[in-house]
Amino acid sequence: MSGISYDASGNLVYKQDDQTSFVYNSGDISWVLACTALVWIMIPGVGFFYSGLLRRKNALSMIFLSMGTIAVVSFQWWFWGFSLTFSEGAGLFIGDLKHFALRDVLEKPSVGSSRIPSIVFCVYQLMFAAITPMLALGGFAERAHLGPVLVFVFIWSTAVYDPIACWTWNPHGWSFVNGSYDFAGGTPVHISSGAAALAISIYLGKRRGYGTEALAYKPHNTSYVVIGTIFLWFGWFGFNPGSALSANLRAASAFIVTNLAACVGGLTWMAWDYRIERKWSAVGFCSGSIAGLVAITPGSGFVGSPASVLFGFMAGTVCNFATQIKFFAGYDDSLDVFASHAVGGIVGNLLTAIFAQRKIAAYGNPPPPKMEMFADCLHKDGFTVIPGGWLDHHWIQLAWHVADSAAGLAYSFVVTTLILWIMHYIPGLRLRVSEAAEMVGIDEADMGEAAYDWVTAPVISDTETVRSLVPHTATAMNMDPHAENYYLKERNSNSRRSYISA
Repeated sequence: MSGISYDASGNLVYKQDDQTSFVYNSGDISWVLACTALVWIMIPGVGFFYSGLLRRKNALSMIFLSMGTIAVVSFQWWFWGFSLTFSEGAGLFIGDLKHFALRDVLEKPSVGSSRIPSIVFCVYQLMFAAITPMLALGGFAERAHLGPVLVFVFIWSTAVYDPIACWTWNPHGWSFVNGSYDFAGGTPVHISSGAAALAISIYLGKRRGYGTEALAYKPHNTSYVVIGTIFLWFGWFGFNPGSALSANLRAASAFIVTNLAACVGGLTWMAWDYRIERKWSAVGFCSGSIAGLVAITPGSGFVGSPASVLFGFMAGTVCNFATQIKFFAGYDDSLDVFASHAVGGIVGNLLTAIFAQRKIAAYGNPPPPKMEMFADCLHKDGFTVIPGGWLDHHWIQLAWHVADSAAGLAYSFVVTTLILWIMHYIPGLRLRVSEAAEMVGIDEADMGEAAYDWVTAPVISDTETVRSLVPHTATAMNMDPHAENYYLKERNSNSRRSYISA
């Protein structure tokens, strides 16, 4: 690594060919890398959250997809995702392949902050790229083949996430150039994933038994829902404060508003549910907390703590009522991804335009010398200089946030729909499972494994004996007894498996 040295305090110093020097602060590098690990833990957190909300026969599939998504997107980000999103030669909508396979991505200054090298910024942004499609995969719950879903993740990350993230965070993106404030992913992460989940739900159609008692079930494992929320809430302290890309006062401000919005959102959603059911719902509290976290995401580096209370309240209220949209519109969004993430992201974007303050954004570090190459990207670094929102009498800000939100929603929905229908006509990539597989459950049909309730036993080859076990198996797995024939076929087709329901 030519041009790399260390100063007396142990900070990295990078000197370009033109002798321009950049000092990489060791504390900031440590902070961003720690936040990277925090955001990573959010991804299996989504898997556990979704898993707990589903029926047990589909519980393992969502946890599996959370890990599979990390793997697929990590490769995609290395291959061309980072370059398409953050290359210096990007246009208004998408980048180029200058950094294909992370070429020249190591010691040079990052596009996000001159205080950390590009490789640190790259791995941090990878976690945002990985969690976004995982959020959208909630639309596939209980009725999609897992293999084609992983192919979808690669395509969707390239065609949907990368362009939206580029126009939002790349200094050359149209939304960035026009001054939209999106600190940690209101549009690239939440609106895009929520709109994608809506498109997926419409494409797949309703689950078997939709509108009947068959789907009037409670979450099969509320403990998983709570554990998933814990992982998400904990990880969000890397998601929002980490987006300051520096261990500074702005990160501390983002920390407090993130936590406060989550608390208020959880209490608000739970209160609305209590109004109807007269029960204090743990699932309701968790859902509201996540809605609050979603809403505060775009504004976490721009708004103060009083505003974050309103963010949490509005998210807990609007997102709660938005869960009813699916009943009027007639689509089956089984995990309410659209209501929580798309609607929550829009609420956050609009409130950010109103309550963003230039003094909050200025809580970061003073600009280092010789920052000409970063002159057009100051509002993504720690020392941000912005005109503010309505509180600072910058009235046009709301219009830009409306445009950004609408563009992200429309683009994600339309392109996701196109991807789904193209895959529909490619042999081996059709996503919708058969009715029989849906009755058995994705865990058994696509994985041959289950989250729990399984014990090893000798292989039973006698069909009548196995047939006698089917009702018990159906009960243990929440499996429709009419799936008996399919179940017997699958069990007898693989003599190496010797699992029966406990």
